[in-house]
Amino acid sequence: MTALLHFLPIIAVALLWLERMREVATKRDTVSGQRRERLTLFLFVACGVIMFAGGIAEYLVRGPEPNWVRVAAGFAITVAAFAIRRRSIAALGKFWSLHVEMREGHEFVQSGPFRWMRHPVYFSMILELAGPAIILGAWRTLALVAVIFLPTLWWRLHLEEAALVQTFGPAYETYRRTTPMLIPYLRPRRP
Repeated sequence: MTALLHFLPIIAVALLWLERMREVATKRDTVSGQRRERLTLFLFVACGVIMFAGGIAEYLVRGPEPNWVRVAAGFAITVAAFAIRRRSIAALGKFWSLHVEMREGHEFVQSGPFRWMRHPVYFSMILELAGPAIILGAWRTLALVAVIFLPTLWWRLHLEEAALVQTFGPAYETYRRTTPMLIPYLRPRRP
């Protein structure tokens, strides 16, 4: 029984990973658009795989010693990431995409999590990478992932911001001035 307890953090991370894969495989009613680039999605997926596999490997090499407060906190953070992403996808509706793409008749969404930050899906990705690292105590893996993820995120944010400014012009510029890019406020600022 004690040996099984040592592997519960791995089981928790595996369950979260399976839920994420189920979420990715979910078919959604979306509208296609022209993709502006493809590399950032590949790098984001690579970061997720490295965090999952590398985090488990780091946990096993270090010697499984679960910290139950860390496990609970990491699990809660990852569940919060799922909730934020799902609400963001619901707010975007048919305009949701894994890519930077603007579509015919694209609507400017400021509801749901977009009230508090311009890019809640990317915020959820940060939480989703941090959650397993916390559960497993995989700090070296998280540092490695950060080296790849943070520049990729910066690049993706700038690509998406440029596309949104090009599409929505002054309305998006006002939104940029009043709503933080990535870290949410409790309440949005008013223009």
